Amino acid sequence: MDRRKFVAGAGSVVGTSMIGMPALAQAKSKIRVGYLHTLAVDEQIWLSDHLGSWARNGLDPQFKEFKTGLELFKAMSENSIDMLATGAVISNFPARGQDKMFLANSIEFATAQLWVREDMGVKEFADLRGKRVATTAGTTAHVFLDNALRENKMTGADIDLASMPMPDAVNSFIAGNVPAVVLWVPFNIAVREKVPQAKKLLDAGVFYPSAAVVGGWAASNAFYAANKPILARIVKAWIEGNDMLIARTNESLGILHNNYYPQVPERDIREQFGAMRVFPTAVWRRLYSNGTIIEWLQQVTDFYTRVAKIENPVSAAQYFDPSVFLSVVKQ
Repeated sequence: MDRRKFVAGAGSVVGTSMIGMPALAQAKSKIRVGYLHTLAVDEQIWLSDHLGSWARNGLDPQFKEFKTGLELFKAMSENSIDMLATGAVISNFPARGQDKMFLANSIEFATAQLWVREDMGVKEFADLRGKRVATTAGTTAHVFLDNALRENKMTGADIDLASMPMPDAVNSFIAGNVPAVVLWVPFNIAVREKVPQAKKLLDAGVFYPSAAVVGGWAASNAFYAANKPILARIVKAWIEGNDMLIARTNESLGILHNNYYPQVPERDIREQFGAMRVFPTAVWRRLYSNGTIIEWLQQVTDFYTRVAKIENPVSAAQYFDPSVFLSVVKQ
């Protein structure tokens, strides 16, 4: 799918920093940020960009697009980025002791979807038994598939799982090489357009909130340990984009479509937004404070521990630090 790459500039927004000095009078902190170009991951990034929030908070972000969360964490392990924004994989590598999560971004309510081809013998979930199912292992889609299998009294051993990059998985389904694909939006658009007879059998919304998938931001251990004030400024800039998304949703989705997702029809942008959950800042604070975010993260970490066989996993309560957000949002 065509994806717009963002080239960040230093910007020229005149504003006031957190300590009261004009933002332009200060040297902006450069941050190298990897991201997935899917609405559930980068919507606040681009709205904060539109508002000039990054520069106003003394930040000069260098954004780099990646195709999967696995690639993102690999890049961070190689020190080519300082931090990242991603989906379900946020519950994987931090649980291995790599990196620290500091910001929740959205809940992937129904972004993961199971599409099947009835012309290849799959009309209901039980028909998947013994069939080849394409997806990208270790991602949001795989988490959803695991939940769906267990809900239907099946396991991964009951299907022939074909793991490949998501564009390849979708193309394989479109070409008729596999009868089922588990994807995440916006890859459903290509399926719907090119295989009109394809059927969306299930989406992750049926498992919400018992199997909610949290997306968010993580920083490398070294960056996290040395740069808490910068992380707080990132949170503050992010909040401006999040507040705009909540308060002026229609305007926000139009801006995202026109400026950052020009190749995606606006109706599909709105469909993607309907497949995720975001909250007002005050609600995010409550979810941070009452342990809900940790509980949701741990559910997905348990999946990775079981499927990827993580030894001695770090708990979500240890790899997720809510204090950065709570230091910015005090009530």
